[in-house]
Amino acid sequence: MSTKLKNSGELNRREAIRASLGAAALATLGARLSVPAAFAAAPAVALAGGGQARAAAPADDVTMPATGIDMHPGYARTIARMAYVWGWPMVNMLNRKAKITQAPYPGLLGGILPAAPRGQVGMLHDYIEPSETFVTCPNQDVVYGLGFFLLDEEPVVAQVPDFDDRFWVYALYDQRTDQFGRIGKPYGTKPGFYLLVGPRWNGLKPNGITDIIRCPTTLANAIPRIFQDDTPEDKKAIQSAINQVVFYPLEDFTGEMKTIEWATVKDIPVPQSSDSDGGGGETKWVIPEKFFDQFGEVLSMVDPLPGEEAMYGQFRLLMDASEKDADLKKLLVQTAVETEKDVIGPFFEWKHNGRPAGNGWNRSTNNAQFGLDYFNRTGTSKSNMFDNRPNETQYFYTDFDETGKQLSGSGSYSITFPEGQEPPVNGFWSLTLYNDKHLFHANDLKRYSLGTKNKNLKRGSDGALTLYVGAKSPGKDKEMNWLPAPDGKFSLYIRSYWGKDPILDGSWQPPKIKVT
Repeated sequence: MSTKLKNSGELNRREAIRASLGAAALATLGARLSVPAAFAAAPAVALAGGGQARAAAPADDVTMPATGIDMHPGYARTIARMAYVWGWPMVNMLNRKAKITQAPYPGLLGGILPAAPRGQVGMLHDYIEPSETFVTCPNQDVVYGLGFFLLDEEPVVAQVPDFDDRFWVYALYDQRTDQFGRIGKPYGTKPGFYLLVGPRWNGLKPNGITDIIRCPTTLANAIPRIFQDDTPEDKKAIQSAINQVVFYPLEDFTGEMKTIEWATVKDIPVPQSSDSDGGGGETKWVIPEKFFDQFGEVLSMVDPLPGEEAMYGQFRLLMDASEKDADLKKLLVQTAVETEKDVIGPFFEWKHNGRPAGNGWNRSTNNAQFGLDYFNRTGTSKSNMFDNRPNETQYFYTDFDETGKQLSGSGSYSITFPEGQEPPVNGFWSLTLYNDKHLFHANDLKRYSLGTKNKNLKRGSDGALTLYVGAKSPGKDKEMNWLPAPDGKFSLYIRSYWGKDPILDGSWQPPKIKVT
């Protein structure tokens, strides 16, 4: 099957069926089905011997949630629990936007994290610093950028310079954390000026704009990723292109490429805050005690997908009732705290993310095109937010060795890719090690990943590539292929950018992690 077909809506529809997202998911993916809210959560049911799905009743024949009811506490708690799981990624986005757009100018927050005012993007000029805690599971294969927008109020111009043969992609996310638009090397995007607009923007295409890209929500963000290898020569060569990765409001568009020398921008002081998780992990972007104070804003900003109308009705009834009942408001806070612990917390374990991929690994599922897949959307938002689409990147992750035991610095491990069996990609691949917070483990070698970017990895006489993982060196002759681990728990994570068919169809499996 061709890559073109795999990137098409036809593949997305088949994936929706395979994942049992139901008829509503097919509607969101372009199948143009009429689906009542009552059937939204259920897959289409095949008739015995008939091979066809039952026809759905017209949406206007289905009764929606009644207004004016008195929600008793048990029912309210049930709806609140679902609201917390469903809304967690979107409240997360609101709070990240609020923090990053405090930046007075594009630059590096604390000299570490790219940040910019609303409507702009900040860019790194090298790999991200290992001390960052803005997002879990960063990588040191690409040069990142970051910015947030309100696209109905302020359309944004995204400049695309000439990256030549280098892999690059501009990942554009709506408030649901689904990607919109297709800008990058996998799509054959040409240099130019691309206008990002919101769902209700109705302006005309300005002269000089290459294309208009519409986001389904007004809140959006961009995370450009540009591949860089680990040589000084490539770090120098990439600068001219990176310096033209500039985003800005439409009112500043002149038709000429703007340039910012990102290596020399002024650092942005870090404002005082109390949003640390208190344990050295990712910034705590969702505060359970404040969640329902922000949830109403999410409902007003994010339109329901086909099939979600009834769920929105339930959520709005809950919010209306809590505004009139102080005891119910306290119950919502209590439910949020409990749900954070019981439902959101376990998503941090890789066994609760995606699907099994073989040999003790899991793989990402529906990443950045979640639609109605709330399980994988919220799991990803908790464990490794801002994935790329499956055709752009497939992720494999695990906490365990081949025996099923937790990976730990007290052990030593090897991962062997036989000759010709490294991840099959058009772009690049890497193996990254994360500590128990899904962040980098600081080490004397300043080494956090190994893969395509490394030009000096040693191979065996049979052509196999063996990588070593552990707190102790595997020996001087193997140290070039070693990822240093912390003393305690850690996890491993394989990225395959722009995967070939075996990555996309699941036939390629990550190797076993052997105890040495």
